[in-house]
Amino acid sequence: MPFTTADRLAIHELLALHGHVSDTGDFARFPEIFTDNVEYDLTAYGAGVITGIPSLIALALQLGDRNPLAHHVTNIIVTPTTPTSAQALSKGLAVNLDGTTASVTYEDTLHQTPAGWRITHCRVLPRQKPLTP
Repeated sequence: MPFTTADRLAIHELLALHGHVSDTGDFARFPEIFTDNVEYDLTAYGAGVITGIPSLIALALQLGDRNPLAHHVTNIIVTPTTPTSAQALSKGLAVNLDGTTASVTYEDTLHQTPAGWRITHCRVLPRQKPLTP
């Protein structure tokens, strides 16, 4: 079956759900977003690659109040790689408890499973300085 507009919409909604679930701490819903063996690459933050949903939840809980208050996902570009897999490039804006903000780039690999689209790999890259021509 070819990659469809419905697939694109499902991926957009999945990426949005990631932000909402992360903000509410409803980690029981992570299996709706990630595969069981997801690789969440936080190497740019010095945390390495977190593997698996339980490890990802443990990290979020360990961060506690250092987690952002709000995750906003925007500028989503979906590139199909096969009829059942895709790459997604998006921007993330974080609003922190102290009022500061941060911008990141998400590089996601997604696969269509029997339960729907899921993120198998997420790389988070901080945007720390403006464009310098």
